[in-house]
Amino acid sequence: MNEETLQQALRTADNLCTQRGVRFTAQRRRVLELICRAERPIGAYEILDQLRAGAKAAPPTVYRALDFLLEQGFVHKLETLHAFIGCTHPEHPHASQFLICSDCGRVKELEDEAIAGSLRALEDANGFRPKRPVIEVIGTCAHCTHRHTQS
Repeated sequence: MNEETLQQALRTADNLCTQRGVRFTAQRRRVLELICRAERPIGAYEILDQLRAGAKAAPPTVYRALDFLLEQGFVHKLETLHAFIGCTHPEHPHASQFLICSDCGRVKELEDEAIAGSLRALEDANGFRPKRPVIEVIGTCAHCTHRHTQS
């Protein structure tokens, strides 16, 4: 994420916290910044290591910040990778789908209403109530596919 996009994401998070009446503490802001600066999904202990480089930090501190950021919709947890990425549109709740490249590690967030609608229909038909309706697809991105065909 470039610097301008990062600063916009932090301003958006700050504004949303103000609107929602929740505190966007310096620690929460720093964790969000680290996630957004990462080129690929980042794990909790990697975040902790980066926080420790600048100040004292403990695992509970990181996990509390991550829980807050997840609750506010500022980040997503990728279950298959046990890692976090910044949300591309935190201003509204949404069901996300993620395309995860197993070669380069890049992740693309999608918000396809047709997929979300199909999933809701399946949930309703089966009486299932999801806590976090997230779909993760692991494969090879277009860049890596092209690179492999050129080899």
